[in-house]
Amino acid sequence: MTKPYQEPLEVINLGTFEDVKELQIGTLTSKQGRSSLIALLHEYNDIFAWSYLDMSGLDIEIVTHQLPLKPKSKSIRQKLRKIKPEMLIKIKEKVKKQFSASFFAVAKYPEWVANIVTVPKKDRKVRMFMDYRDLNRTSPKDNFPLPYIDVLVDNTVGYSTFSFMDGFSRYNQIKMAPEDREKTTFITLWGTFYYKVMPFGLKNVGETYQKVMVTLFHYLMHKEIEFYVDDMIAKSRPGEGRVDIPRKIFDRLRNLQLKLNPAKCIFGVSSGKLLGFIVSEEGIKLDLDKVKAIVDLKPPKTQKNVRSFLGRLNYIARFISHITQTCESILRLLRKSEICCWNENFQKAFDKIKNYLQNPSILVPPTLRRPLILYLKMREESIGYVLGQHDSLGRKERVVYYLIKKFTSYESKYSLLEKRVVL
Repeated sequence: MTKPYQEPLEVINLGTFEDVKELQIGTLTSKQGRSSLIALLHEYNDIFAWSYLDMSGLDIEIVTHQLPLKPKSKSIRQKLRKIKPEMLIKIKEKVKKQFSASFFAVAKYPEWVANIVTVPKKDRKVRMFMDYRDLNRTSPKDNFPLPYIDVLVDNTVGYSTFSFMDGFSRYNQIKMAPEDREKTTFITLWGTFYYKVMPFGLKNVGETYQKVMVTLFHYLMHKEIEFYVDDMIAKSRPGEGRVDIPRKIFDRLRNLQLKLNPAKCIFGVSSGKLLGFIVSEEGIKLDLDKVKAIVDLKPPKTQKNVRSFLGRLNYIARFISHITQTCESILRLLRKSEICCWNENFQKAFDKIKNYLQNPSILVPPTLRRPLILYLKMREESIGYVLGQHDSLGRKERVVYYLIKKFTSYESKYSLLEKRVVL
């Protein structure tokens, strides 16, 4: 989710020649800043997990993941599905490693049983999940909120130095409540096992992790760190100590026995990719990899393809001027009465969006105590807004946000004056 953007990195070894323990740091800092950062990482090398065996997990007195069920829920035992032999070998290796790390134990006479689902990775390994769909349907939703992505991204802009950190094995650092462990049972050719730690694919695990992070780091939130579930971003401005903020975080991680993934951590960089955006002191940019994924899309042939395309655009809508107006013809394809038949008008709108994304705007979050500028463009069926602000010299206008509101059938009948206050 997070990584540096177009910046050279240096690999350092926190271990020995025989026992290599590598981390990545930025190279744009001063010699003194680099030396201080390397010294800090050596001092706190115990907060990184280099294997499953390095994980002890959060104390159950702090948190456990509970799995309540709705009243009158009936348990379901899934039957073992067929899996290709070459995939079985990879699954067995994964199961063996996690069993050795005491992630799960043997289940006897379980009421709930799920199958393993595998997702191939780029390195030819597999990511292992459990098919907990039956169990998840019977579990109530935890309404603890996840951060608004726009707000989180805005809060990281304007800082000069970042450190991107990622929890090792993510959810597995939180233990399951003892009374709920057998509900997580999964089946393999070698037996049935239940999780002692919080597994991937289970309902509400993201909310539980976010709740823990808010509880443990609330005093640093929005000031020195931001986090989205298991991804943490430390940030500092020019003149602030480059190691002071990471030290606060490292102290807390060490005391709680929370471990970071060294392969996904990068320290002391000036910019980074965050949740599909590029954040830096300059402002917010679109991740060009995400743009390329949209630009390379073929014209959609079904309503499902149309929804997928519009969903990608909606995620980056704040960067696109007049998005509703441009996509108006494509939106009609989602109507039940419309047949998904691609024509020249749809192709023009499709190409217009792609061309716009070749050179998207750079957005900046608003600066306090500096006037904002609001531009409106009224149309019969919608109203477009551009929120801007002058730079520190008062010479150049910079875009803060693009926003558009499509009128409902009732709102479209409003007078021009009334439409201007609709949002």
